[in-house]
Amino acid sequence: MDHYDFIVIGSGPAGRRAAIQAAKLGKQVLVVERGRRVGGVSVHTGTIPSKTLRETALNLSGWRERGFYGRSYRVKQDLTAEDLSARLNITLTHEIEVLEHQFARNQVTTLRGEAKFIASDKIEIAGEDGETLTFTADRFLLAVGTVPFRPDTIPFDGNCVFDSDEILNLKKLPRSMTVIGAGVIGIEYATIYNALDVHVTVIEPRDSMLDFIDRELIDDFTHQLRDRGMSLRFGTKMVDIVHGENGGCIVHMEDGRHVKSDIVLFVAGRMGAVTNLGLDACGLESDHRGRISVDPMTFQTSQPHIYAAGDIIGFPSLASTSMEQGRISACHAFGAKAFEPPKYFPYGIYSVPEMSTIGMTEEEVKDRDIQYECGVARFRETSRGHIMGVDTGMLKMIFSLKTRRLLGCHIVGEGATELIHIGQAVLNLGGTLEYFVENTFNYPTLAEAYKIAALDAWNRFPPA
Repeated sequence: MDHYDFIVIGSGPAGRRAAIQAAKLGKQVLVVERGRRVGGVSVHTGTIPSKTLRETALNLSGWRERGFYGRSYRVKQDLTAEDLSARLNITLTHEIEVLEHQFARNQVTTLRGEAKFIASDKIEIAGEDGETLTFTADRFLLAVGTVPFRPDTIPFDGNCVFDSDEILNLKKLPRSMTVIGAGVIGIEYATIYNALDVHVTVIEPRDSMLDFIDRELIDDFTHQLRDRGMSLRFGTKMVDIVHGENGGCIVHMEDGRHVKSDIVLFVAGRMGAVTNLGLDACGLESDHRGRISVDPMTFQTSQPHIYAAGDIIGFPSLASTSMEQGRISACHAFGAKAFEPPKYFPYGIYSVPEMSTIGMTEEEVKDRDIQYECGVARFRETSRGHIMGVDTGMLKMIFSLKTRRLLGCHIVGEGATELIHIGQAVLNLGGTLEYFVENTFNYPTLAEAYKIAALDAWNRFPPA
């Protein structure tokens, strides 16, 4: 039996950052990963694969150039599933090699196998060769991530009905696709495949999608999707999925309608991967979605020597925030100073087009009874937008009438997840409307939209 200062279960964004931080504090660290290689869900089935698929789809389809050359423009006329997977494999291999090098450089020990608590300070690891090893530690971090929610009523088969992990293994591009669930993952995949000229229908029981995003952005986004021919069926529930007699699938809905398509992607959330973790042996419990409760500042569980971070603790379930959670938990575990994360962080949705947001939405500002004013810029108003052939997209900023401070920044369109960081810096540093009005932005750039939106708001502000 071997003893470590810190055992990290899972090597995704939270696990890797925590392990390296603890190693830099001079601790002996063991990372246990049940997958074939390190990286966790983020590298193998989540963040990196889906974003690589998006970039490949946009490049090979010629999507970004269609504003100039028309909707029929293609870089490669006959796209195949192999075209998409080729770039994916190169990217994943690179990500894994970088992570393995980071572990080796920081003298972090890694072990492949499935970990299970057999006592509050002891885990058992079942290796792929059947061998079982036992380890103890002073501190633990649970960073096991999540798995797709798979109800028994859905006939998953990896051939016609897929979850969000299986969809990456498509052998052939479909002509039509039904996506059940209009959350972040569902909308990302729906818009990516629609950019590949797959006819997509989205089914969602709620009356809208992505409720945490500013409504004006969602209205603009929804218009773009419908203009591209996507079918959005909100406010109706799915009853069942059946296989068609001549192939494909049929989705029956409560309102009596049905949707036939080549494949169905079911994405109704994810579950914490805690089934075989032996939480009862260490005195922990998870909720109905497999999530573990933690102190939001330190990420300690109810057992002081056990921490949890990443998707396993629920919202916001972002790779970026998971990394910070892992770092903070490792610092707290070993008494090192860790700065609290800022109140507001950017949220990126890698749909087509991208969306990114930080701070309060207009709806939240109204609910708090804050007097405010908005400024909006359309990407087509920028010279860079014309150069790039961008005819859609918008940037919206919300300012306090009383303090003139930036309250929220919301972007939909090309480069949104990159552009948001300007708004992030100004918001978290307490910047005001004057920053955008008085400063010079590179020309021509899409970032110039910040100045256009600020001047739009300035024109509505009462005289000082």
